[in-house]
Amino acid sequence: MQELPLTVRRSIELLGIVLIGTILVIGSNIIMPVLMAFFISILLVPVYRFLRKWKIPEAIAIVIPILLLIVFVGLIGWFFSAQISILVSDFPQIKKNVSQHLHALSSWISSISDYSTKEQVAFINKKSDDLMSYAGTAASGAAVTLSSVFIFVGLLPIYIYLMLFYKDILLRFIFMWFKTDHHPRVKDAIYETESIIKNYLVGLLIQITYMTILLGGGLLVLGIKHALLIGVIFAILNLIPYVGALIGNIIGVMLTLTSSTELWPVLTVLIVIAVVQFLDNNILMPRIVGSKIKINALVAILGVVVGGSIAGVPGMFLSMPLIAVLKVIFDRTDMFKQWGVLLGDERPTKSPMTFPAFRKKKTVPMKSGTEK
Repeated sequence: MQELPLTVRRSIELLGIVLIGTILVIGSNIIMPVLMAFFISILLVPVYRFLRKWKIPEAIAIVIPILLLIVFVGLIGWFFSAQISILVSDFPQIKKNVSQHLHALSSWISSISDYSTKEQVAFINKKSDDLMSYAGTAASGAAVTLSSVFIFVGLLPIYIYLMLFYKDILLRFIFMWFKTDHHPRVKDAIYETESIIKNYLVGLLIQITYMTILLGGGLLVLGIKHALLIGVIFAILNLIPYVGALIGNIIGVMLTLTSSTELWPVLTVLIVIAVVQFLDNNILMPRIVGSKIKINALVAILGVVVGGSIAGVPGMFLSMPLIAVLKVIFDRTDMFKQWGVLLGDERPTKSPMTFPAFRKKKTVPMKSGTEK
């Protein structure tokens, strides 16, 4: 391929990106469970190796970590159901608080505009009718969506089991794609990919734990209702880079508004979230994951948006580890090294416009993408 003209090579690369994107869009329902199973299986590999070290049969050594994963997910589901049942039991009070907030909002709108309360009620009723119509349309496809979720969840343990069972076949398949001279580099790339994915996912689990404790515990001590639910929802949504934190703030404020008629709890929630985020972004998370994965903010946001448009919420969660894997592969391939540079956050210490040495693929002095 090196003998081809530059324009042809770049056209083939761009065509490959378009083709991969098309395949992901068309086959997202098939590909997403496989990708999810791949990342989870890498996370479970240390447990599998530990059990095999103690001479436990292979099938049992694979089933045990899968069962532990199911129990862990079941505990999370039980916690959410318990918190939501508490929320439902407070529904009469929530309805009363929402009514008061809407009345206050209506009075404020009337004071700053020409819209009377009667016009606002008519507008709300119209939008409510539209919302009910939309809900009816969405409900017609709920059965299909629910069945897709059950298929996704049902296939996941099967995929994980088979990937762990046939991992040596998959590895041999990967090595056979490359010349023997390149096998040491392929081996290093596989080890680093496993290390990055494992450290990244373990780091995210640690992040969920300490953010739930800090945020939920802090709000609970300060007397905020549904504190643990707010903490868990924010901790999980915070896994989605940049976008998740914003959505978590909005949900936290909405839950607080429904449980109180005063504004101080809302300010308390926002302040506690800001403090926890500061600790997470500047002290805790860089020590856990920051040194393991270095993706620049522009690519991270684009990855989340593209992943969400292709596969919804699973695509948003999987975007960062997938980009990290691609960066490891690109960094070790001379043909695609420029794509690895594009994904990373290591900026050249000098401008490539002025210094020709920084326009080449060779190693050059770098600085962190966060430095100015």
